[in-house]
This record gives sequence, structure tokens and C-alpha cells, in this order.
Amino acid sequence: MASSIFHFVLLFLLTFSSSRVQSHEQGYIRAEISNKGLEFLKDLLIEKAESSLVPLELPNIEKHVKIPIVGTVQMVLSDITIERIHVTSSTLKSGDSGIVIDVSGSTANLSTNWKYSYSTWLLPIAFSDKGSATVQVEGLEVGLTLSLKTLEGSLKLSLLECGCYVNDISINLDGGASWLYQGLVDAFEGKISSAVEDAVPKKIKESIVKLDSLLQSLPKEVPVTNIAALNITFIDDPELSESSLDLEINGLLSAKDEFMLSSKYHSLRDSFFCKEADKMVKFSFHEDVLKSASSVYFEANKMHWLLDKAPDQSLLNTAGWRFIVPQLYKKYPNHDMNLNLSVSSPPIIEVDKQQIRVKVPLDVVIDVLDVDEVIPVLCISVDAVSSSGENSKFGLLQVISTSMSAEISRNAVTGSVKLNDFTMSLNWSKVGDLHMRLIQILMSTTLKTVILPYVNLKLSKGFQLPAFHGYELLDAQIVCKDSWIVICSDVSSV
Repeated sequence: MASSIFHFVLLFLLTFSSSRVQSHEQGYIRAEISNKGLEFLKDLLIEKAESSLVPLELPNIEKHVKIPIVGTVQMVLSDITIERIHVTSSTLKSGDSGIVIDVSGSTANLSTNWKYSYSTWLLPIAFSDKGSATVQVEGLEVGLTLSLKTLEGSLKLSLLECGCYVNDISINLDGGASWLYQGLVDAFEGKISSAVEDAVPKKIKESIVKLDSLLQSLPKEVPVTNIAALNITFIDDPELSESSLDLEINGLLSAKDEFMLSSKYHSLRDSFFCKEADKMVKFSFHEDVLKSASSVYFEANKMHWLLDKAPDQSLLNTAGWRFIVPQLYKKYPNHDMNLNLSVSSPPIIEVDKQQIRVKVPLDVVIDVLDVDEVIPVLCISVDAVSSSGENSKFGLLQVISTSMSAEISRNAVTGSVKLNDFTMSLNWSKVGDLHMRLIQILMSTTLKTVILPYVNLKLSKGFQLPAFHGYELLDAQIVCKDSWIVICSDVSSV
């Protein structure tokens, strides 16, 4: 079975389970798949199964028929192969013991070779003939019941029941004196039907066993960058209702090979409605996912930036500061400067109604460039409160205020940050006392014209959402509320 088919079937099976086992853990990332999404996945599975189940070889069939005067005729069908299966109707529903998938009204095409031989007391020689045949199966029905449960953070897949039934079958011979033996070969219809009814469930069972093995081998964390990994252990069994299916994973980021301990949070009790209610999938991300990522990058010393260019380059020269910090200009006249930015502690992140509020404790060290020497001259601490609109125009940046709603389209998540307010204090200075009120005015200008444009430039590059085996999000929307970021979307082929 092809690897790509395995992944499609795996994606489908990840969505099903017969019951929900309560757990004391919580999932920080949740996926909700609507009936529309389940139908999409079901149809995708059926489409792949039509090709993955074939060619399917059946055992040889042999039969002896006694004919008056002629004697005993030996007939053999060999190289029996199901070459094509076409599904015309299928349904999915929740049963008492699991998820039930019914396939009905389907057809199958088989090919085979036939041979007969007999001898009679009337003549001293044996007679034989051979040829090929095509078999058409009508009204093929397949039913299976699946169970998917969470076991130690992984998924355990089981096939509870599987059955197959053939309603009608017709055999057409070719070669030899086929017209003469058509009536005899029709006697094989029952055995061919039984062979199909035995082979199809066996093939499905083998596939489920392989898929279960694949599920058990999946890692429990996925590298996101060279320093961070996403905890993808499953929390509770998937839950299926009349309108959707819910999945939960831990979803917190940690340094590679170091799982983070979960904390309690306000549960997602209320439903989130996107503009289009009938979306295939809905992903919910708790603010703690962002906090865990922030913590990992802070501990890895990745929240440090050096600014040496600005839209207004005078802000990075002592001449631009001569009236505010006269001692700086007097000591280093017309010297270029760098702004050395370091986050002093993990940012505080809160998801509110249609906005993400971030409080960043930032140390800004001003470096003077003197010939080949970089001289730190003063350090200012800034507690900046900003809001980020995850305005994910998938490839197109749109700067938004905290009052604007976010959007998603195409294949990259971008964002923008707008400054709401900030406070500042002087940590140390090598150029004497400063007029902090004037410094705050200048720093406000610097934040708005230098630092935030720099940050937004980085965010404008976006975060590419990888396609899943040729499929991506379509017409996605974002809703932010009560500590959760919710993305509603359809799915389409790339």
C-alpha cells in the first residue's frame, strides 16, 4: 500500500473513537471537525481505498461436476484478481460500539483464467479447453466498525467488525469453446462471491493492523525549530457528537526532549462561531501555547536583536539626541549608534476579544560606534504593552489596530503589532543624568518608527502553513476570545 495512501487513511482514522474517557489532563490545542469535514474525509478515504485495495488476488477455485454419459468434468478458475472497485454510496455514523462505515451499491471487476478437462468411457482420449473470463460484481456491500482510543498519549486503532456481501455476479467467458461451457461456469458464481466476501475484509483488516502499527510509532513531540518541539501527546479519546468530532492534544512547546508540565486553564465552554458556520474544521489554540513558545525562546536566549538601521537614520546618530542627552553628543559627536534590544523576562501574553495583548519587558542598550569599538553608554528598561492582530492574510501583511478583526487566506500566517502604551526607567548611564520625560518622548518615537517597524517587518514574512499531502486551508477565519485563538476553515487541494 502506498505511503501517501497510508497518510490519507491515517488522517481520517485520527478523527474517530467509540467513547470518551475522562482525563485529568487538558489539551491546549483542540481540533473540531464538522459533519462537512467528516464527509470530506470519508469521501477522501473511499477514493483512496478504491485504488489501494486493488489489485486483490483471490485463491484458485476448483469444481467437479458430474454429467450423465459424459462423466465427471473438472473445472478450474485460476489467477482470479479484483482489478477495480467503484463505490457509489457510503455513509458514516456513530454506533453503540464504535464508528460505523457502510459502503453500498458498489461494483467490482475481476479477471480470471478458466480451464476444464474430462474423459469419457465412450472415447479413449481426454478432452480439455481453456480461456479467460471477466467477472462483474454488482451490489457489493462493505461494513466496518472502528474504535480509536488514547493509550499513554498515543492512539490505539482497532477493527471491531468488518463484513462484505455480494448481491449479484455475472461471468463472461472468452477463448476456446467458451460459448459451449458458459452454463457450466455459471456454477462458479457462488464460490466467486464467497471468495470476494472473504478476501475484502481480510485485506481491510491487514490495512488496519498496519495503520495501528503506524499510529503506535508516531512521535510524541514534533520539532518546530532547532530549539523547540511541540508536545503532540493526545489527551482523552476523540469525542464524536451529532454535529462534529473533537480532538485534543497537549499542544505546549518546550525545549527539545524536555516536556513541559501542564497547568490548569479556563476551559473552552462556549462555542465560537465564525462568519461561515459550515466550515470543515475548527482549530482552537489556548494562550498557554503562545506562552510556552515564548518561554522556550526566552530560555534559549533567542529574544535578542540588534538594530543598526532605521527609516529615520538620525535616530541612530548622537546628533539626533543632542538636545535630549547633551552629554552623549558632547562626548561622541556625530557618532552612529546601535540599539541592542533584549527581553528581560518572558513576555506576558493574553488573548482577549479579537486581539492578543502582549506585555514585553524590554532592555534597550544604546551602543556608540567609535572607530572599531562598540561602547555601551546607557540602558533603558521599557515595559511595552502592545496588541497583535493575527491578521493572517496568507502572504499579504495588513497592519491592524486592536479593534480590527483578523483574517486568514492562502498559505502563510502573518501579523502586525501596534503599540498601546509603555512605561520606562533608566537602568544605568555612562553619560550622566538624563531628562527621562524627554527620553520617553524620544523612545516613543523610536518604538513607533524603528522598533515596531522592525518587528512588523519580521512578522510580515509570515509563518508558512505546510500543506498536508497536497491539501491546505481554504477561506480560513480567526476568532479571538477568552484566552483562545480559534481558526475556522475549509480544506482544498493545492
